[in-house]
Amino acid sequence: MIDLVIQDKTHDESRQGEALILDPVAGKNNGRKLYIESYGCAMNFSDSEIVASILSEKGFETTSDYNNADVIFINTCSIRENAETRVRNRLKEFKVAKSKNPGMVVGVLGCMAERLKAKFLEEEKLVDVVVGPDAYRDLPNLIDQVDSGQKAVNVLLSREETYADISPVRLNSNGINAFVSIMRGCDNMCSFCVVPFTRGRERSRDPFSIIKECRDLFDTGYREVTLLGQNVDSYKWAQPHPTLSKGEGWGEAVNFANLLELVALIHPDLRVRFSTSHPKDITDDVLYTIAKYDNICNYIHLPVQSGNSRVLELMNRTYDREWYINRIDAIRRIIPECAISTDIITGFCTETDEEHKETVSMMEYVQYDFAYMFMYSERPGTLAAKRYADDIPEAVKAARLTEIVALQQKYSLVRLQAQIGKVQKVLIEGFSKKSKNDYAGRTDQNAMMVFPVDERYKPGQYVNVIAERCTTATLMGTICPPTP
Repeated sequence: MIDLVIQDKTHDESRQGEALILDPVAGKNNGRKLYIESYGCAMNFSDSEIVASILSEKGFETTSDYNNADVIFINTCSIRENAETRVRNRLKEFKVAKSKNPGMVVGVLGCMAERLKAKFLEEEKLVDVVVGPDAYRDLPNLIDQVDSGQKAVNVLLSREETYADISPVRLNSNGINAFVSIMRGCDNMCSFCVVPFTRGRERSRDPFSIIKECRDLFDTGYREVTLLGQNVDSYKWAQPHPTLSKGEGWGEAVNFANLLELVALIHPDLRVRFSTSHPKDITDDVLYTIAKYDNICNYIHLPVQSGNSRVLELMNRTYDREWYINRIDAIRRIIPECAISTDIITGFCTETDEEHKETVSMMEYVQYDFAYMFMYSERPGTLAAKRYADDIPEAVKAARLTEIVALQQKYSLVRLQAQIGKVQKVLIEGFSKKSKNDYAGRTDQNAMMVFPVDERYKPGQYVNVIAERCTTATLMGTICPPTP
């Protein structure tokens, strides 16, 4: 058996990695052990599953203890400075382990690869191999190079690579929820963001492989998929295929609304989520598709970043305050029960107190269910770093962040309190983190619900739960008795 593990360091930084036991590929065990850690967004987590698949095909076993590993990879994120700091500190720990095992290979994958390859390889001598997000197929060759005494680098970006033919190894899987990548790269040049430089140009994966992956997941017991892309709303596939005819409603092209429908039609019991939407691209067609199918979750993550039009222009977000409000109003009109979350940056270059207040007023207008909120952190190589001075004092940034965090906590509580007394359809994902006496699962609107274990139901099943009370982050309730 293979003890396969990944350390998940996503937005929920308290979450720890869990071991997953998998059968090895017959005849391909090469006796070497692999350890992977992933930092950052869901896309990085998904990429680590692709890496695990590629290397398992070459006979790599894996271990949950990096001290026992022959090969260590850390899948990196460059979105914020503190992520880079954590990665560098972690590499120093791996360097200590390598000193006790000179044959160990340590590598950096993902978004930090291009920008920090020289520092990691030569200046700080922390790694042996550096691999960008479009070069994972080359990993076996790169490891061979390191084994022969060379440093190895491949950070070339691709206009074609989507890994559509690779079946990801599901890491830390509960067997219920899975990520499915539908596209790679990004064509939006937001001035604060490094993603277009680290992940390359946007390209969509063919819909046929996406549908097959989702159908295979459902057939093996998974009950929820999250379709991933830097901007899912710009998904497009225009190559003709015999199974998609004009008579089926979308002709020879597939856009994101079409793709959502195709996935929803796999089975009514397969829940469909997606991330992330872009305000400039989300269409009414997408919203009507969500409203049409009960198994497409009523939850949209729609990053606003700022509530002020001038700041949005400096950020090169390509929409203004009025446009964003128009999209919010459309969501509320077409999907009245839809939950909305967002991303917000405080203290962007030249942001005034009045402009910050417009972000506050946007939060008051939308009343988000949840938000990821950050102080602006200048990223080297971005348009903002080249064009604008990072001129807002850290104390001002921190004060603005404190204000919006407090406001969001207020609205998160308000939104959950509005669900009390209502019956929610919940997909049981497993036991609560705090007690084996409680199950936990998410509602259609992506709220976490905790409720007492009922032996009649198991993880992977849907139950109706009446919400009875809440905190700012969690609903608590009781399973409703079956209808006679």
